[in-house]
Amino acid sequence: MPATPLAASAGFGFGDLHGLALLFFGLALFAAVGALSHQRDRAFSASLIYLALGLVAAAVMESIGVDGLGPLRNSRLLEWITEAAVVVALFATGLRIDRRIGLRSWSTVWRLLGVAMPLTIAAIAAFGVWAIGLPLGAAIALGAILAPTDPVLAGDIGVGPPEEEDERQPRFSLTGEAGLNDGLAFPFVFLALFVVEGGGGWGLEWLVADVLYAIPVGLAIGGVGGYALASLAVRLRDANLLSERYDGWMAIPTVLVLYGLTELAGGYGFLAAFAGGLGFRGYERSHEHNQRVHAGAEQIEKLGELTVILLLGSMVTVAGLGEPGLTGWLLVPLLLLAIRPLSVLVGLAGSSVPWRERAFVGWFGVRGIGSLYYAAVVSQSEVLGEDVRVVVWTAIACVLASVLVHGMTAAPLGRRLTE
Repeated sequence: MPATPLAASAGFGFGDLHGLALLFFGLALFAAVGALSHQRDRAFSASLIYLALGLVAAAVMESIGVDGLGPLRNSRLLEWITEAAVVVALFATGLRIDRRIGLRSWSTVWRLLGVAMPLTIAAIAAFGVWAIGLPLGAAIALGAILAPTDPVLAGDIGVGPPEEEDERQPRFSLTGEAGLNDGLAFPFVFLALFVVEGGGGWGLEWLVADVLYAIPVGLAIGGVGGYALASLAVRLRDANLLSERYDGWMAIPTVLVLYGLTELAGGYGFLAAFAGGLGFRGYERSHEHNQRVHAGAEQIEKLGELTVILLLGSMVTVAGLGEPGLTGWLLVPLLLLAIRPLSVLVGLAGSSVPWRERAFVGWFGVRGIGSLYYAAVVSQSEVLGEDVRVVVWTAIACVLASVLVHGMTAAPLGRRLTE
């Protein structure tokens, strides 16, 4: 007798989990279409809806005794999904930026990366050691996980599509920072693992391999490769070998090629993805081809964002939320209300950026998908031992809070900034 199809059973059958799952994902897709239709007008509405749907799914699964996904138990799956979402988002972020790279024109970005980011990591690590009771290596890992601001969730408070919006300084600063600090968190993650493992001579290896080599390689392959692939795409389209109807899909093969080449060369693929977007845009800044490529990349970026947020919500459990303990949860308001804003104020000290704009940049240090990626990477390393549970769930608590509070404040504060 042939096997019974999964979606069917003999006789009356009600409450099938397979049908319930299909119903849930169907409703989730409807919610995505509706929320994304007004994403620019209602910033973060899609993310908030999907987070709520994920939390409902987690509650239902826990109530009926179904084992759901877990950030530690399914860390490899979480890594793959977040990696794909971040890579596409970084390329799309690079495509948005009109401003040419320079010491002065990007000065606020350099300040945020060179001063605010290390200060944030140091402050979180210090809190992790003195308040949470983590070993130094695990505390640095927590700081590195929470260091990057998110290019996906920060999209609606950053710059708009190519040639469609004036690049106001605070929006540009957030976009440029988010584009680069996802990749620049990698050296600090590796630093944390080196500290945990101990041993002598690792400092020089870390400095040479993970800082002086991997960073320039990622930026070089991304920038040069993005420019070259844009040139190739335009030439092939002009020769009628590529149809402009598929321009929206060009972001995927482009960023995968750049990311793969960089990873093979031992560089940071996240940096290559962002630099690739900048290089692609730089080939012909006013070419309408860029707008179509960006439009396609943005759609894929948003779907990736919602997939990760839905997955995050479905992974939340009562037991998991208890892992950070009281002191771990205290890090959430400390990070959002003190560490991030103060680090930005120090980083921008002496600059010409008005105080109002400094406050805007300081508040919107959105933690999101990039942090989840690094949490998944760290959780697969066995060197942290049982401390990994506290590190990962504390990071998740900060991401959940960031999606919520920044989601509710993005639209009103963004409008106030442009008044």
